[in-house]
Amino acid sequence: MSRYTGPRLRIMRALGIELPGLSRKTIENRPHPPGQHGLKQKRKSEFGNQLIEKQKLRYNYGLSERQMRRTMAEARAGKGNTGEKMLALLERRLDNFVFRAGFAPTLISARQLVGHRHVKLNGRIATIASIRIKAGDEITLIDKALAMPVVIDALAHPPLARPEWIVFNETARSAKVSRLPMADEVPFPVAIQQVVEYYTQRL
Repeated sequence: MSRYTGPRLRIMRALGIELPGLSRKTIENRPHPPGQHGLKQKRKSEFGNQLIEKQKLRYNYGLSERQMRRTMAEARAGKGNTGEKMLALLERRLDNFVFRAGFAPTLISARQLVGHRHVKLNGRIATIASIRIKAGDEITLIDKALAMPVVIDALAHPPLARPEWIVFNETARSAKVSRLPMADEVPFPVAIQQVVEYYTQRL
């Protein structure tokens, strides 16, 4: 399944949660699911709840189903809590780093900055959004990107408060990874164990 390119607010309403990586809009005025039956309360099965939790991650981080499966398989390898490892892996993506640092209003915009060669990782142009950042890494934008209205607005009004693992230099307009992100620093609630259970029968 490819990445979703349709109405973003509709997805957030269907999932019943605001996803900062997907859109800056809010579902406050229409918190119910879309459609003529959206106001009716529906009981969800265990599978339905697992699917919703999985979709939260997929849509917020803008991943295809294949990428989600690959990330889960990587998280399951080795020692440690699988769910926590998966969340940490998602937060360590380069496009997410650009977004969480405040250079873009959404994660989708951050991915475009990376793909269009506007982002430097440790002084070199990086074009792969899925690159995993590590402690000590630093990102900056090229001068052309820093003059873009969308970047100027994002820096003036960051979509989210910068997490503790990012140190931002206002003068140089650069961001550095002080430590690796942890699972509890994901900027929206997710029942990660249900995501793990969803993929248990599918990997």
